[in-house]
This record gives sequence, structure tokens and C-alpha cells, in this order.
Amino acid sequence: MANRTVKEAKNVHGTNPQYLIEKIIRSRIYDSKYWKEQCFALTAELLVDKAMELRFVGGVYGGNIKPTQFLCLTLKMLQIQPEKDIVVEFIKNEEFKYVRALGAFYLRLTGAALDCYKYLEPLYIDNRKLRRQNRAGQFEIVYMDEYIDELLRNDRVCDIILPRIQKRSILEENNEIEPKVSVLDEDLDDELPSDEEKADETNRPKENSTAVRRPRRVRSKSRSRSRERDRRSGQGNNARSRDYYDELEDYDRQRNRVRNRDTHNEDYDRRQNSGRQDRERERQDRDSIRERDRDGDRDRRDRERERERDRGRHDQRERDSRGERDRRRY
Repeated sequence: MANRTVKEAKNVHGTNPQYLIEKIIRSRIYDSKYWKEQCFALTAELLVDKAMELRFVGGVYGGNIKPTQFLCLTLKMLQIQPEKDIVVEFIKNEEFKYVRALGAFYLRLTGAALDCYKYLEPLYIDNRKLRRQNRAGQFEIVYMDEYIDELLRNDRVCDIILPRIQKRSILEENNEIEPKVSVLDEDLDDELPSDEEKADETNRPKENSTAVRRPRRVRSKSRSRSRERDRRSGQGNNARSRDYYDELEDYDRQRNRVRNRDTHNEDYDRRQNSGRQDRERERQDRDSIRERDRDGDRDRRDRERERERDRGRHDQRERDSRGERDRRRY
């Protein structure tokens, strides 16, 4: 009795309103704890209080397909079938965003195409954030305008298959609905210049551009003459001191040769020292190995002597005990 649709309910899209939700999900909702405890004997007035307590939207989650509270309240609205004015008030509620989301989802399930476009398209200006629970049980952020766009364009929202509605273009061709006017068109019209402003700009005389030009800087003749004199004197000095530059290049070449020879000798000495150190290290390793083997042989000989000594003592005790036994026997 608690899961039956009310007697006064009308068929939606030619079927029972509760059948708009698949049977598997519907049976999971009936078995859920929230449905049995919180949704029992709910009326349209009490449903508003439960909708105000919602904190996220979503369909089913988890491996065993658990329904969310949002889906349970949607099935309860399909069961009691509230009046259209109540659903419209849900959608127009600006204080509680999840109440608006619940009313929009119910209207998309049960309403006609004209009602969906009439009441849901104005919600595109709502940019508030909604929390949505996915199939893995994790929460994600979605905006209200994105949620409304999914209701009008997608075939499945919150794991529920939505009934098909006519496209807006077909309704506009049949003059059943007015053409869509975007809110951004007014802002674009304000930013674009009008025809009168364009005409004024074209008829406006151009300003004299020569007045803005920077004055040309005039160079002094005395400064240019002094520079020319310095340049000529520099060329003469270079011509006279050519031998000096040749000697400087020879000196640099010899210094580079000496430096390369020194670096070569240093590398050779370094290699020799490293080879000598390696040989010394190998010799030390061999000496340590020999010393260790010598110590091992000495320990082995000491252990053998100790064993022989113990064996001799044991044999002596055996002979003494055998002689004592023979003495007692006779």
C-alpha cells in the first residue's frame, strides 16, 4: 500500500508515473532506509520540508546500487503527483537551490515540451554550484545552468532515462513557442557601436599628424669633426704598431704551448700516481689475504693438535679403566 500511486493520479506519457523510473532502481528505492523512514506518508506540504534538507543531487551509487535521497524524493513526487502550481513554485524558489533542482527534474520527467522550455530555460541565468554524487559515491561540482542544459539535451540524467521531447527548432517553426532570446544579446548590443556613431567617426576630420612629430635633432659639426679626427689618428697608430701586434700574437702562442705542456705533464703525473696507488692497494690486499690464510692455517693446526691431545687423553683413560677392571676381576 505504501508503494502504490495515489488513486487521483493521472497517467504520464501513457503510463503510471512511477514507471518512469526503471524497475531495478525503483525496487532499490523501496528497500532503502530513507524511503521507509523519511518518505512514509509524505504529502505535498511535508515534501517541501524534506526537499529543503537536501544537500546534493544524484542517482544511484555503490556496487549494490544504493539510491540517493534526491532520487527517493523524486519517486515520492511521482507517487503523490503534486499539482503543477507546487512544482512551478519549486522551480521559482531562489533561496534553496536543491529544491529548484528537484522541481526541474520532476517537471522534465512529467511535463510537456512547451512547459519544459518555458520554465527551465529561464534558469540558465542561475550560476550557483551544486554537489552531485556519481556512481562511485564521490562528489563533484556542477553548476545550475549546466544541470538545466543536461535536462534539456541529454537522454539520461541522474541514472534515469528521460522522456523524449520535441526539439525547440520544430516548435519555433510551428509558431508554438517564441524564438529564443539570449540574455547576452543585450550586452553585445550595448558594446557594439550604432550606425550613427559609425557615421560620425567616418565624417570626423583627421587631426594634423605633423604637429605630433618629434623635432629632429641636429648634430653639432664640431663633435663630428673631432670624432673623424680621432678615427684617423687611430688608424695611423694601428699602421705604425703592426710589429707590436705580431709580437703579442707570438707571445700568446708560446704561452699557450707552455700551458698545454704543463697540463699534459700534470695529467701524466696524475695518471702515474693513480696507477702507483692502485698497485699499492692491490699489494696490500694480497698481503692481507696471505696473512689471513696464514692465520687460518695456524688456527687449523692448533685445533688438530688439540684434537690429538684430547684423543690421547681419552685413550689413556680407556686403558686405565680397562686395567682397573682387570685388576678388580682377578
